[in-house]
Amino acid sequence: MSGEEEENAAELKIGDEFLKAKCLMNCEVALILDRKYEQLQQMSDDPMNQVSQVFEKSMQYVKRFSRYTNPDAVRQVREILSRYQLAEFELCVLGNLCPETVEEAVAMVPSIKTKGRALEDDAIEKMLNDLSLIKKFE
Repeated sequence: MSGEEEENAAELKIGDEFLKAKCLMNCEVALILDRKYEQLQQMSDDPMNQVSQVFEKSMQYVKRFSRYTNPDAVRQVREILSRYQLAEFELCVLGNLCPETVEEAVAMVPSIKTKGRALEDDAIEKMLNDLSLIKKFE
């Protein structure tokens, strides 16, 4: 890469376009696809005629890998993670993978510990505890 800095997600060097993009967690995509599916059912007597195979496979995937299913829980997860001034990319990785320990979180998203914006271990632990409470009471 001549003159350009190499991309590195561990250091949150992922390009301006991606940094500014709105990312969605699997559970958010599942809610959106569920609503769309309901709309398609209401519009047609035979909803399977209007649902593509890609739509079906996408819906199966996000439902299988969604850690949260309750719409209120999904909203709370985004709110909690947003409090920590995470990049959208970081927020979605943590929301999708649900690490249980600080070590797991840092291994999955090393950029949360980069200098200049590093979260303290206590803050990361509080964030993970808040997320586990949501999961427990969902």
